[in-house]
Amino acid sequence: MKKYLLEIIVFISGAVVMIFELVGSRILAPYMGTSLVIWTSLIGIILGSLSLGYYIGGKLSDRKPNYLTLSSMIFVAALFITITALIKNPFLEYLSFFVKDIRIAGVVATIFLFAPASVLFGMVSPYAVRLKLKEIEHSGETIGSMYAISTVGSIFGTFLAGFVLIPMIGSSNILLFIVLSLLVSSALAYTQNNKKIEKKHVTIVSFLILITAISFVNAKTTNKDFIEISTSYNDIRIIETKDKETKRPIRGYITDPFGVQSAIFTDDNNDLVFDIYRFYRLAEHFKPNYRKTLMIGGGTYTYPQDFLRRSETGTMDVVEIDPELINVAKKYFDFKENDRINIYHEDGRTFINEMKEVYDVIIMDAFNSNLSAPFHLTTKEVVSKLYNNLSDDGVVLVNIISAIDGDKGKFMRAEIATYKTKFPQAYIFPVQYPEDGFKRQNSLVVFLKSENKPEFKSENLEFDKHLSHLWTKKVDNDLPILTDDYAPVDLYVTNIH
Repeated sequence: MKKYLLEIIVFISGAVVMIFELVGSRILAPYMGTSLVIWTSLIGIILGSLSLGYYIGGKLSDRKPNYLTLSSMIFVAALFITITALIKNPFLEYLSFFVKDIRIAGVVATIFLFAPASVLFGMVSPYAVRLKLKEIEHSGETIGSMYAISTVGSIFGTFLAGFVLIPMIGSSNILLFIVLSLLVSSALAYTQNNKKIEKKHVTIVSFLILITAISFVNAKTTNKDFIEISTSYNDIRIIETKDKETKRPIRGYITDPFGVQSAIFTDDNNDLVFDIYRFYRLAEHFKPNYRKTLMIGGGTYTYPQDFLRRSETGTMDVVEIDPELINVAKKYFDFKENDRINIYHEDGRTFINEMKEVYDVIIMDAFNSNLSAPFHLTTKEVVSKLYNNLSDDGVVLVNIISAIDGDKGKFMRAEIATYKTKFPQAYIFPVQYPEDGFKRQNSLVVFLKSENKPEFKSENLEFDKHLSHLWTKKVDNDLPILTDDYAPVDLYVTNIH
């Protein structure tokens, strides 16, 4: 083992870098979401920090390299990660409160929480390489081998985090795992120090382990007003609260700070919490007696449950990328499986690409963080597939969170322009502020395959109320259509905040 000690240390360092970066997205998500903006901040700052670390580590390695210094680098990295574990929640709460621009908040959060340890991670490889070099004629081979081992470690860490750690043990436990891994690496390096082990070093290590253990226990025992569940796709929080208008008790499901994604009334689950779901019932107005429905984005399956209650014979195919949500829905949101609801656990785009069925109604209700639809579900190519797999007088209902006018309405206008490349009719029904085109809000946008003009009055009082929200003002056609090649959805949605 002694012969390959530096290789082991470099491998571990490479692995924890990627684990740290991936868990960083989960740490930021409850406060800032997981949009492209946040990933850009994480990747950019961590790469910059690693580069700085490579430079500093290379400079230090020329000054009488020794194992004690290498051990200290790794130890300090563990210390910084322990600090991150201790301060991340209060720091992110204050930051998200005072800094409203998500781009600035993402960069600041990444610099303070992830940059210090990342700089130290970067220092490890060049310093270990210098310690490994013994014969100058083999220096090229040694350098190449060590950096290859670091890269293999990063690959291993990526798969370990994505496939095992994040869905199984959660963010706080992963930070503990990283700290313990670094302490092991630091101890391995320290054993190669020619000096006698000093009591002060043992004391410092013991203190760090104690702090780490305390922070871990606190994270587990702190009273929370929510239930936290980690899946392969999200960190989910189940909250108990009250509806703002009716004051009725609700149980909600959230994955980011931008709002509750799904909810039920706990005093009567036969009612819908969100108005947008009630607007989905307009499918019956625009396509009477519809039989076959497709819904992209299942969440906790609250609308499919409503569909079953209102339709005696209709069927619905629901596509939800996260397979673990079905268990969440059953346990916390009273979902009961039914032969008329067919659930497919895959990305909505892959399902759309391969779908063969013809549907009467298609509902698009899939969202990324930051209130945007995944860009690959918004494009002309998707619209063409939906059109081709819709019955002749079928209807597509799209939930869009956007304004209509101004900069905050760019996504709405771009999406409408995109759908109009195939659909002859488009109608907007703003849900919360039907007269204000500059307000960000849920809007139901109805696209009709038929050219027959619909009625906007109904004897059904609920439908008539929803139809009265019809947007009758002009919608500017001032933005290019969205395509698989160019769909700046995150850019448009960033203007919302």
